[in-house]
Formats: sequence, C-alpha cells, structure tokens
Amino acid sequence: MDTVSKEQRSRNMSRIRSTDTKPEMIVRQYLYKNGFRYRVNVKTLPGSPDIVLKKYHTAIFIHGCFWHRHECQNGRFPQTNIEFWQQKFTRNVERDALVREQLRMLGWKTMIVWECQLKKKIRQQTLQEITYLLNKANLDVLHKKYQLSSDNSIVTIAAEDSIKYGN
Repeated sequence: MDTVSKEQRSRNMSRIRSTDTKPEMIVRQYLYKNGFRYRVNVKTLPGSPDIVLKKYHTAIFIHGCFWHRHECQNGRFPQTNIEFWQQKFTRNVERDALVREQLRMLGWKTMIVWECQLKKKIRQQTLQEITYLLNKANLDVLHKKYQLSSDNSIVTIAAEDSIKYGN
C-alpha cells in the first residue's frame, strides 16, 4: 500500500530526471578529472548512451536500479498497480538488451554502471574498474589498428630487433 496520495506520488515521479542524474555526474566528473574525454547522450548511437568515449569505442550506460531491474535492494518491486509496472520493467530490460546488442553489432563495447555501485562505500572501486576497462578497451582498439596489415601479416610497430642501442 502506498503511503502518499496519488497526486503526491505523481508529482514525485514527474520530478525524476532522465539525464544529468547524480550517478551520471559522479562518473562524468571522475572521467574528466582523469583525462578521459567523452560525449553525453549521443543520439546517433542506438539507445543514446549516457556517456560515449569515441577514442575507446565504448558506450557507458548509468542505470538506476529501480528502473532497469538490478537485483539489489534498490530494485524492489512496487506493491501497487503491479501489472503496469511488470510491463514497464519488462520493456525496459528488453530494450536495454536490444540496444547493447545493436551497439556490439556496430563494433562498440558497452558498459553498465548501476546506481548502487556508486554509493560512497564502493564508489572508488567502481570508478577504478571503469578506468581499467577503458584502458583495456583502448589497448584492444590499438591492437586491431596496428596488428594486421591489409594482407593479414604482422606489422612491426616498434624498433627492429636487429638494431642495437647503447653498448
């Protein structure tokens, strides 16, 4: 049973933002402070990812646990209007999976950061994991770019072994 009136609940729900949320701002500030440059809500990509790092060919989605059905305490199910919420959540989860698959088919890596992963207790660990995954993605991009030439032979990108430096 709801503890507030229908009008109050409607007012509360209408104030929930879809962009520039606190979790998004935490991730964006961290990325910028650590030298990562990005674009937000890129409309030309499927799903308009929250953060797009073109250099790393990576799209980051910052998901709210309630709206995108994370299996944590924040993702609990409403007790009223159950049929409506079930359909809404099912559509959200299906759309999320479809968008990630579309991005993968276009050659993009995707990353989901859950709202609960940005709580103060584990925030730093989550942000460091994002950095790690972005650096790994960058290495993958560089590997693909420089590893193979047009005839699929290995291309040397460093000094030749036969050259001796120093003594």
